[in-house]
This record gives sequence, C-alpha cells and structure tokens, in this order.
Amino acid sequence: MAKQGEKREKRFTKKEWSWIMYDWANSIYATNIMAAIFPTIFVSIAGEAGDIWWGYGTSIATFVVAILAPILGAVADYKGMKKKLFTLFMLVGVVFTFLIALVMNNWKLMLVGYILSRIGFSGSCLFYDSFLTDVTTDERMDKVSSWGYAMGYIGGSTIPFLISIAVLLILGYSNPIAQKFSILITSVWWLVFSLPFLKNVEQTHYVEKTKDNSIGQIFRSVGRTAKEIFQRKGLLLFVLAYFFYIDGVGTIISISTAYGTVLGLGTVGMILALLVTQIVAMPCSIIFANIAAKVTARKALIGAIILYTLICVVGFYMGFSLEPHQAAYEQATQAEYTEPLAELQGEKALSLRDEVAGLFTDKDAATKIAEMKAGLTEEELGDEEIGQVFAAAESFLQSGGGEDGAITRFRSAISFSTILFWAMATLVGTVQGGIQAVSRSYFGKLIPKERSNEFFGFFDIFGKFASVLGPFLYSLIGGWTGRSSFGVLALIALFLVGLIIMIRGKEAFEELDAA
Repeated sequence: MAKQGEKREKRFTKKEWSWIMYDWANSIYATNIMAAIFPTIFVSIAGEAGDIWWGYGTSIATFVVAILAPILGAVADYKGMKKKLFTLFMLVGVVFTFLIALVMNNWKLMLVGYILSRIGFSGSCLFYDSFLTDVTTDERMDKVSSWGYAMGYIGGSTIPFLISIAVLLILGYSNPIAQKFSILITSVWWLVFSLPFLKNVEQTHYVEKTKDNSIGQIFRSVGRTAKEIFQRKGLLLFVLAYFFYIDGVGTIISISTAYGTVLGLGTVGMILALLVTQIVAMPCSIIFANIAAKVTARKALIGAIILYTLICVVGFYMGFSLEPHQAAYEQATQAEYTEPLAELQGEKALSLRDEVAGLFTDKDAATKIAEMKAGLTEEELGDEEIGQVFAAAESFLQSGGGEDGAITRFRSAISFSTILFWAMATLVGTVQGGIQAVSRSYFGKLIPKERSNEFFGFFDIFGKFASVLGPFLYSLIGGWTGRSSFGVLALIALFLVGLIIMIRGKEAFEELDAA
C-alpha cells in the first residue's frame, strides 16, 4: 500500500497537469513571436534599424507590465480575482497576436500589435506563475515548475514551431501567406491549449474581500508586501540578483534572431539552431531541477549565470569578428555593383538589380543568378538595362567582390559566425529553462501562499524592469557604437552583477534556505 501511495504521489494531479499545460500553450508565442520567426519578419520589413525598433518595442511592453504588476498582484489575491485577470490578459495576447497577421504591410502597426500582444502574454504569465502555489505543495514545487518549462519547450516551442518552419520552407520564407500562417497558428494553439487551465485550475489561497476595497487599500497592501521583502535580507538579495541575471536571459531570448539577421546570418539556419535550443532545453530543465535539489538552488543558479556570461562572450565575438567583413562587403557592393547601375530607368531592371544584390553572399549565387536569367522572356533578355544588370553581377562575382575579395571573405566570416550561433544556441538550451524554473519555484517556497500573487507581482516587476533595461541597453550601445556586437557585450555586466550578489550573499541565502 505504501508503494502505491508513493506512485500516486509521483504522478501529477489534474490541477498540476492543467497548470503545466499552459506552458505548453503559451510557449509558441515565446518562440514564434518573441524569439525566432516574427523578429526576422519584422526586421526585414522595418529595414536597417529594425532590430533597434524591436528592442525599443520590447522595452515598452515590459515596462507597462512592470508598472502594473504589483497593483494587479494585490487585486488578484482577493478571492475570485486571480482567474479573471489571468483570462483577460491571456485573451488580450491571443487577439492582438492574431491582428498582427492582418497588418503585415505596415511595420509600425506590426510593432503596436507586438507591444500589446506581449503585454497580454507577460500579464498572463504573472498570474500563471502565482497559481503555482495553488496547484501543488512546497515539496513538489521544483518538479512541477520545471516540468512546466520542459513541456513548454517540447510542446509549444517545438511542434507548432516545426509546422511553421515547414510551411515557410515549402512556400518560401518571404511568402506573405507563410509568414501570416506562422503568426495565426500562434493564436490558435495558445487559445486551444489554455482550455484545461481555464477549466481545472482555481485559486485556493486568497485574501478575503473586506469592506474597504478601495484603491488606497490596494496601495497599502502593496506597500506592506514591499516592506516585508525589504525586511528579509535573503529574499531582498535574491530578487535583486534575479533582477539582473533574468534581464540578460530575457534579452538574449528577445534579440537573438534580430541580432543574427542584422549580421546577415541565414534566417533558416538561425531558426533551426533555435529549434535545437528547444529540444536541448526540455530534458535539461528537468535535470536542472534535480541538480538544484542536490546542491541547493543558489549553487545551481550561480552555475547557470556563469554559463550565460560565457554565452554573451560567444555572442559578442560572433558579431565582432563578422562586422568588419560585412562593412567591407557592403561598401564593395555599393561601389562596384550598385553605383554603376544607379542610372537605370526600367522598373524590371531596377527590381532585378536589387534582387540579384541579395544573392551575392550565397555560395550558389552564380547558379541562382543564371537560373534567374534563364527564367526571363526573350524580350526581357533583349533589354539593354537588364543586360547591364547581369553583366555587372557576373563581373562582381568573378572578382570575388572587388580587389579585396569582399564576397569571399564575408562568406567565410558568415560560415564561422553561423557555427558560433549554433554553439550559443546549444549552450542556451542547457540552462534557459532551468534558470527560470528554479528561480520561480525557489521564490514560491518563500512567500505566504494566500498572498502569492502580490509577492509574485514584485517578483515580476523585478523581472520586467530587467527586461526593459536589457533590450534598451542593447539598442543604446549598439546604436551609439554602430555595432550590434557591443550591445551584446554590454549584457555581460548584468550577469556579473547578479553573480556577485548571489556569491556575496551566501550567509543570507543559507539562512533563507534553512528557514
């Protein structure tokens, strides 16, 4: 009988599984919209400064949620409110994600849709995290939290992601229908797999409503929670460390493909590398929870922060080694291919000039240009300006991109940086889910269950303000220096500050663990 009881204890309850399934539901947004597909679409439509606008848009969305989080948390802790607010924000995210697909001819409206959908996504995650205290016990919290991330990676981050990639490969990455599909499937998947949560998860820990439910009472409650956090040194140090290291984690998720796109890395290759991240992250999230149980959460988190610092170094060198070759290539293309064709008048010739220019870095550029030429009509081939386009392209390719061989050197640099991107994606996969899952469950064990949403509101505000700082720092330093690689380098400072706090606060953390 004892063994049967142990087996039942190891199994997830219906509430736990339903809670876990929301990670399965919403992770497609994190992959398709925040990390892999939509950023590259947005940058290609918005143009050269697309990654900078992307960084600012991410900062705005996270700033709004960060400001609202403690107040929403205080309201959600009242009986019956947490589920209502969760549902509201989830639907805002789903609806505005859907609407992005309808305005893809206007990058400014796309950015607005992204900001609002991300507010909905982040807001729903705030309430979702706090429901962890309602669906399970302290003893099972690390396991349930880690399985949430694990199922998110293998489910929402992999299955619909692969479907999206397949459609993009079959129809062509620049095909508007394929691009819209990758956004629409996000909304549908997110909504459908949220249903178990909506049906089975309920708020079991709450604060009873009083006669005084005024705005003043809500702010007093927020103030009381803030005071409690500041009075507990270990808890305060943890949320401060979390502020900095989760900043770097979130920024890497948000800007990785936009960064790679600006550097000229192949879009399909980058997305496949990020798919490896999801696959690696699934088992590693569970393994990370087991490691935390053996060596303490603090030591496991320190190890993850050190690895993320290494990831930033790899990301910086990936761009730093490529950017000079990229600049030389662009200069050579402008001087030796584009400028001699600057006087073209024909619409077809101008279109071909720009289309051909986009093929030069492809190792099969000569073959693809020849195929493009073979697809023209005799009348088009007889056009003098079209002939000039192909003659200039063939001459530019034969020279290797000018006297300095700019094309050859840029292709070689891209190949090296692509390898580094794959290495970085694999490293991220080993710690991305674990560092988030253990941070969430570690915090959840330390707070009053009936006021979990209020405390998670402060937990979230530290994370969200960090997500404001990270993308802003990347955009500011990248824009100021003119080199996105220096924006990535700046992120190392965030991990180092978090690491110092986690190491120097050893005594306070040990007291917290003992309590």
